[in-house]
Amino acid sequence: MGIQLLPDHLVNQIAAGEVIERPASVVKELVENALDAGATRIEIEIEQGGKRRIRVRDNGMGIPRDELALALGRHATSKISSLEDLEHIASLGFRGEALASIASISRLTLSSATADARHGWQLSSNQGVVSEPQPSSGEQGTFIDVLDLFYNTPARRKFLRTDNTEYKHIDELIKRLALARRHCTFELKNNGKVTRLIPAADDIEQMHKRVALVNGREFIENSMPVENQREGMLLHGWVARPTYSRSQADQQYFFVNGRMVKDRLIAHAVRRAFQDVLFHGRHPAFVLYLEIDPALVDVNVHPQKHEVRFRNGRDTHNFIYSSLHHMLAETRPANLEDDGISSAPAAMGSSSTAWAGTSTASRPLANIGQYGSGSLPIRESLSAYAVLSSVQTQADADTGTVRVSPEDESTPPLGYALGQLHGVYILAENRQGMVLVDMHAAHERITYERLKQAMDDSGPEPQQLLVPMTLHVSEAEILAVEQFEVEFSRLGFELRASGPESLLVRQVPVQLQDADIDQLVRDVLADFTSLGGSSRIQEQQNEILSTMACHGSVRANRRLNITEMNALLRQMEATERSDQCNHGRPTWVQLDMHSLDRLFMRGQ
Repeated sequence: MGIQLLPDHLVNQIAAGEVIERPASVVKELVENALDAGATRIEIEIEQGGKRRIRVRDNGMGIPRDELALALGRHATSKISSLEDLEHIASLGFRGEALASIASISRLTLSSATADARHGWQLSSNQGVVSEPQPSSGEQGTFIDVLDLFYNTPARRKFLRTDNTEYKHIDELIKRLALARRHCTFELKNNGKVTRLIPAADDIEQMHKRVALVNGREFIENSMPVENQREGMLLHGWVARPTYSRSQADQQYFFVNGRMVKDRLIAHAVRRAFQDVLFHGRHPAFVLYLEIDPALVDVNVHPQKHEVRFRNGRDTHNFIYSSLHHMLAETRPANLEDDGISSAPAAMGSSSTAWAGTSTASRPLANIGQYGSGSLPIRESLSAYAVLSSVQTQADADTGTVRVSPEDESTPPLGYALGQLHGVYILAENRQGMVLVDMHAAHERITYERLKQAMDDSGPEPQQLLVPMTLHVSEAEILAVEQFEVEFSRLGFELRASGPESLLVRQVPVQLQDADIDQLVRDVLADFTSLGGSSRIQEQQNEILSTMACHGSVRANRRLNITEMNALLRQMEATERSDQCNHGRPTWVQLDMHSLDRLFMRGQ
């Protein structure tokens, strides 16, 4: 067959194959168009999971009569007109192919009215034939009715799931869009019944309620606000504490300039920030917004616009990582409110928690043993912290126990120790009630942070190999070694090309001399090539330090006196990330007086 142009209707159906995967894809395109049109209220109605009918009504600016038919044309849009516009995309949609694609695989009716028109106009599309606009009633805005999706492409329709599954995809989409655009009210109806109503949020309190409607109230109660700005980038939103983690990555929302994205670079930055504060197999929860110059991010790299590409990927990665890393460093005990405190951590499956928040001021830490010793002098190191705050308390002369008054505002966040439980837990009293501390997990985190600080202060110690290792690599990896020679040197490695596809490893960090150097170098090269940087060497070093901290921390059944217990509590309050141990397990839990009264049915 000779070369020929494809018919417009076939081109639209090919485009629909890229853009329209399921009913949720149709809803996404129509709602994003409504948001770009300035809508402050959007109503979505679906029948049979969207397979039978999808209706979207908005109060946006509307479409004039003479542009109505053009809206259903291929690559027709009001959002860009030049290459410069394409490089500074600020709208959600811009390709101008959504309506044409949807119309090619459904029976579509489009009605719209502008603010200055006496009435609206309506047209329909069926089998690729678009009718002439006809007068219609209606207020300002646009109404689109999509009937019988995939009716003319039965093979595509067979791939759709059950009505309930398709509805859940649409519901999840509405939640994401609601988080992206807080000034718009969203209403979703399924088979005539309102299933989700998310009011507009005009202030931070209303935004908290909106986030709670999407992720649940528990997420807000256990989240920390994030806001950091640097070099033209702003990151803000909420991140749940590590102790509120998920078995699945189902509460992760990241927006770039108001666009929901799932990007590999972003995911890597977040994962690295959480790497030593999450329990094995758990996932962080967050709602984060990155605002960046549109010229520095390319949103035109995926047909459904799920992915983006950053012009300065390494800088963006490091900014996101450092913002979250420093915020998570403040997950340590702080003064607690007197209500809403639970006795069980979210990581263990409870329905609610109230873990400590940001500490007001950290104290300088004494030197806990020598780095690399493998065994730390526990009693000596704890006794070095046995300086109790001067507070209005009464101390027992025999036991050293300090009694806490609820009115005493100078009481430390974790209060004062009362005793030890089975040689495993420290029982303490603070203003709110009772505190339980896992003494091994807590001291493990304290020791680990000190070892990391010692490593950061001295840097990696290089070790020359008696016999250099030869690695067979690709030409691209050889170029990466030459490009990132300085970075490898800072990490304690000395790499030299010995041929077009061979590499000599002459020096490695002494801490990693027993590691799989071959695989480590290859993985680091892959990271440098794709991300412009790598954290693998630091991660392996941290694994070693974590093991040392575990073996060098106070063990179960080790009896401590009251002074030593209080010293450990003060260390926890001054140590970064001390809400959880190196493995992500919680180190302490609070049970307030209200919860204790409820256990014993007091006041009922």
